[in-house]
Amino acid sequence: MNVVTLIGNLATEVQLKELGEKKVASFLLAVNRPTKESQADFVWVSAWDRQAELCAEWLSKGKRIALDGRLKSRTWEEDGKRRDAIEVVANRVEFLSSPPAAELAEVVPFAVAG
Repeated sequence: MNVVTLIGNLATEVQLKELGEKKVASFLLAVNRPTKESQADFVWVSAWDRQAELCAEWLSKGKRIALDGRLKSRTWEEDGKRRDAIEVVANRVEFLSSPPAAELAEVVPFAVAG
């Protein structure tokens, strides 16, 4: 079973790229360790298509999220050396940080009767 659930804060801005007809958003997530010291693990995350667009539109460095996804390993050559990395491919991203008050003021959920 390949299932990952993480809660953390974005350590980078979201980078949105187009790969043919698909879109991918990538960012680094800082996940706090359950220790007394302030330590975190940093995990690369990718989200695809509509989820990628939403992440690029609403997330920024420092925002808190929860995600469900799966691990994916990658291998490539760089400077003649083999490199390996593991990233999380997000299936679902939940935005936990509240938007700034200015953004909330722009959203009118219903008309006020006068």
